[in-house]
Amino acid sequence: MNCERRSGDSENPNESWLSKRGAWFTWLGVISGVHVCLLCLPGVSTAMVWTVTNIIQSLVMFYILHTLKGSPFGGASDGEERFLTHWEQIDGGKQFTATKKFLTAIPVFLFLLASFYTQYDFYHFIVNLAFMLLAVIPKLPQLHGVRLFGINKY
Repeated sequence: MNCERRSGDSENPNESWLSKRGAWFTWLGVISGVHVCLLCLPGVSTAMVWTVTNIIQSLVMFYILHTLKGSPFGGASDGEERFLTHWEQIDGGKQFTATKKFLTAIPVFLFLLASFYTQYDFYHFIVNLAFMLLAVIPKLPQLHGVRLFGINKY
């Protein structure tokens, strides 16, 4: 399925902000802020905080990028985005752009950090791996436009 934007089409404001200056730092800053807030909770171990940070980030990323569809902003697309998830709209549907590589690397890097700080504890490793896969597998090019079991089809 080729969802690339035709030449002459206007920029989609629903996804164009991700490639703007500062968006990547903001994304990392929000993750860091959530992590620091979780570290402030009394009685919670560092290993648990890293695992919870990974879980929160993966769930939020999955919801925002792979569940939400359409564009709340008008444009010259005549509603072509209404059947596309936010991930499918990024960079006009092109694969392996800098923005998509960055958004794919975040859950992997966070998984590695969480695994390291939990000292590769089996329970934490399995939980972190499951949520990392939840955030990475839908980003694969083979799943572009695919709706499993008809979920989120319309």
